[in-house]
Amino acid sequence: MTVQEIITRKEDQTFDCKSIQIDPKALAVPIVAFANSDGGVIAIGVSDKTRKIEGIDQYTEKLNELMRVPFDFCDPSVPVTCSYLPCTDKDGNENRILLMEIPASPSLHTNQADEAFMRVGDKSRKLTFDERVQLMYDKGERYYEDTAVYDATIEDIDMDAVADYAKLVGYGKSPIQYLRENYGFVKTNKKGEEDVSTACILLFGKYPQKFFPRARTRFIRYEGIDEKVGAEMNVIKDVTFEGTILNQVKKTIEFIETQVREHTFLGQHAQFVTKRDYPEFVIQEMTVNACCHRAYNIKGTEIQIKMFDDRLVFESPGKLPGQVKPNNIRHTHFSRNPKIAAFLKAYHFVKEFGEGFDRICREQEANGANVPSFRTDEFILKITVPKVIEKMNVNDEKVNINVTENVTENVTDTSQKTSQKIIDLIKEDPYISTSKMAEIIGVDRRNIARNIKKLQEQGIVRRVGPDKGGFWEVMASGK
Repeated sequence: MTVQEIITRKEDQTFDCKSIQIDPKALAVPIVAFANSDGGVIAIGVSDKTRKIEGIDQYTEKLNELMRVPFDFCDPSVPVTCSYLPCTDKDGNENRILLMEIPASPSLHTNQADEAFMRVGDKSRKLTFDERVQLMYDKGERYYEDTAVYDATIEDIDMDAVADYAKLVGYGKSPIQYLRENYGFVKTNKKGEEDVSTACILLFGKYPQKFFPRARTRFIRYEGIDEKVGAEMNVIKDVTFEGTILNQVKKTIEFIETQVREHTFLGQHAQFVTKRDYPEFVIQEMTVNACCHRAYNIKGTEIQIKMFDDRLVFESPGKLPGQVKPNNIRHTHFSRNPKIAAFLKAYHFVKEFGEGFDRICREQEANGANVPSFRTDEFILKITVPKVIEKMNVNDEKVNINVTENVTENVTDTSQKTSQKIIDLIKEDPYISTSKMAEIIGVDRRNIARNIKKLQEQGIVRRVGPDKGGFWEVMASGK
């Protein structure tokens, strides 16, 4: 993590900033919340309100107090890893920022007042008694990924896959050292033998299905809107994907994309409109969620993704994890398998913890479709994603329109380059803020605002949803 990232990154599910002046008791709250959730990093020495860099070197006594917080104010103590990041403080002096890295914990942690917290978005929320009891139960289920795989050895691990991941996360030692030093992928037991964890086999195994035969993903396409059997069986596609979780995610998404239809018609301003059955992000995020959050301790079935004429149904072993419920899923996150989630995040399949499902809902709504619905059938979570409504009305504003090559021609000469950069940034990240655009392009926010207004007037971009919480959409090539 760099100083620039700390200054610009929003506080979220796994990141927080705190002033060096914070009270030790107050610092215990986010530490406990991160430990009870997905883990996270706290940058100390940076104002969480102004993001000004205060540094820590001039506050030795205060720093020592804060360093003791994970032990003195957390019960049980939290195994925090501390590191220092060189910086220049707000007064122009050389200084340092303290980075506290808090791992997701298998235990329930409380502060000195016996209060338990969980991280929900950018807040640390206090849990009720019933929620604490439920969290203790969920944590027992959650760490199946840490259990040793019977009869698995180092020979069952693909070290090339480990090397690729170690390089991706900036680890400079050998692959086997990475496994022994990180996430408990490989641990020495009381007999002096090396145990290989479930997460290690699922992520780096040469053939994970040797140990977990049903840890796979199956895609089934049906003709019509019903699932029929026997003489009336209406299956027209049935494909199974095996290998590591990363391989399954990639291959499954790639195949589903071949089954998604696109409809092109003449829309607003005589521009051709292309509408998909399902937004690309929705397919990716739902597939990743199924592989990331399934209960791998349930071994009797695989993940099944069923495509009907009017919907996609994602069936994954397990229930909604942790404190996640149908009524709060858009803004609450809890990883059943935090090591698998962190792995997929490093490969950019998980965008930001806690934001994915909310964006799924917004993508569906922006395209005129209903949000996904949930139900649990015994031990299987079933999530239904409705197909995007096939509206061919030229006045329908909820359409995805491909940008044609003449976008640049419709932007005025004086702001052409800035406007094109704005379009490119929105296509890359629909949730980008105007301040972030200004920072990347190197102009002030007023310049960005003027160019966006022109692009909106030309029908090239539009805002979907509110200023806070909505996103940008590139619509058309202009009027």
